[in-house]
Amino acid sequence: MEAPIIDPLQGDFPEVIEEYLEHGIMKCLAFNRRGTLLAAGCTDGSCIIWDFETRGVTKELRDNECTAAITSVCWSKYGHRLLVSASDKSLILWDVLSGEKIAHTTLQHTVLQAHLHPGSSTPSICLACPFSSAPMIVDLNTGNTTALPVLTADVSNGIAPLPRNKTSDTSVTYSPCNACFNKHGDLVYAGTSKGEILIIDHKNVRVCAIILVSGGAVIKNVVFSRNGQYMLTNSNDRMIRIYKNLLPPKDGLKMLDELNEGFNEPDDVEKLKAVGSKCLELLHEFQDSITRVQWKAPCFSGDGEWVIGGAASRGEHKIYIWDRAGHLVKILEGPKEALMDLAWHPVHPIIVSVSLTGLVYIWAKDYTENWSAFAPDFKELEENEEYVEREDEFDLVPETEKVKEPDVHEDDEVDVLTVERDSAFSDSDMSQEELCFLPAVPCLDVPEQQDKCVSSCSKLPDGNHSGSPLSVEAGQNGNVSNHNSSPPEPMENSTAEDTDGARLKRKRKPSEKGLELQAVKVKRPMKPLKSSGRLSKTNKPVIDPDSSNGVYGDDGSD
Repeated sequence: MEAPIIDPLQGDFPEVIEEYLEHGIMKCLAFNRRGTLLAAGCTDGSCIIWDFETRGVTKELRDNECTAAITSVCWSKYGHRLLVSASDKSLILWDVLSGEKIAHTTLQHTVLQAHLHPGSSTPSICLACPFSSAPMIVDLNTGNTTALPVLTADVSNGIAPLPRNKTSDTSVTYSPCNACFNKHGDLVYAGTSKGEILIIDHKNVRVCAIILVSGGAVIKNVVFSRNGQYMLTNSNDRMIRIYKNLLPPKDGLKMLDELNEGFNEPDDVEKLKAVGSKCLELLHEFQDSITRVQWKAPCFSGDGEWVIGGAASRGEHKIYIWDRAGHLVKILEGPKEALMDLAWHPVHPIIVSVSLTGLVYIWAKDYTENWSAFAPDFKELEENEEYVEREDEFDLVPETEKVKEPDVHEDDEVDVLTVERDSAFSDSDMSQEELCFLPAVPCLDVPEQQDKCVSSCSKLPDGNHSGSPLSVEAGQNGNVSNHNSSPPEPMENSTAEDTDGARLKRKRKPSEKGLELQAVKVKRPMKPLKSSGRLSKTNKPVIDPDSSNGVYGDDGSD
């Protein structure tokens, strides 16, 4: 690697796989804003919502009209809505709490990534990035779309907004472009196939600035940090670049207009490039100079201090972790399965990754016990040591010599109503109720094994089970069943004795002649035996199902 590996103990980041989640074949995932819920899209068109605290499924969103694989999931700011894009060109907006479908729109191209507008509590506007079309703004209520300009020719010619309808001109083909909103949603940052980053005013459909990326490779990902101060790009030249956002978090569009007025360039494109140099500042470039691996699903940590990227290699599940200064701090190696998607928990040092097989792996920090943290004067010993106590170590200390306890102002009022704001969620609107947890829905009881055993035993007289493993084993050992001291009774009465958990054994089906002899024996319980001439002392004759001549006798008791 280019950068040296620093001491891993200096950072709070995941180290090992703690556990994994399994429910169908999951392909993409996303945390809600607080990290309490995890949404995962599956290949069968369903979306699973996990309670990340209990690791249990709390909701399954499924549309009967959509059975195609899910390509992306995106939460609204306060977690009440969830946007899902599928490979059948559809966009579905869900109400998370009720599980009802709010809107359903079908586009002309498959959407690879979709983002809800981050500035609204109940957004109906989203940014869609189709596979072979320019990024577009989609109104989910009406289905109208507005394509964004991503070609330099469109910028220089002063492109006008496309018609806001469901059908637009598709004669122009585009390479896959990736775009995302900034923190407050007033600007769109789009990466093009020519290695350019365009800052677009999506309301007026105009390009406000252009930032050139060294190398001119296709930009595959554009991701902002949680606080909006940093941005990263992932290009086809196997490089992850970190930029510092020089625009203010709010009113970034207003500052762009002021910068455009300050430059008097005759060429519009050169003017936009000059403005772009005042918007983003390149900080670092990350790459693996040895393996030259392509990166997949790069993103920031919750606090923006760490950057992660997955290796886009077949048969490898590797996650690279860098600090923001450009040092490689850790390489996480998972199972021999390709990596599909990544997400860092918004609050805790936890990473979730999706493998090619559809499993979600949870990476967490490997904590070790440190008893000295409970008592500062506690010393951990690696081996036994001889200890000599002091002469006054266990002497009683008079009450007057004890250290006085600190004075506690018991009369002071304690404020239990004021809620302190978390620095990680400083932009939260306290008037908006945020959906952090979903109510638990009780599931139907799964039929116990006993019910299955009863049903199987009731079917024995109707079928030939002589070839089952239990019956074959009993025949080889010369035993008929565990009721060899009593005659076969009707199956309905014997199921209670046969359903004994794992020790259940099937009764062998007696022959037809044995059944006839059983009926005769019920009518005449006392009959002399041919072999000994003794009378049977019991009313429970034994029928040998394997006997061909129907010989029977007592149970051997005197």
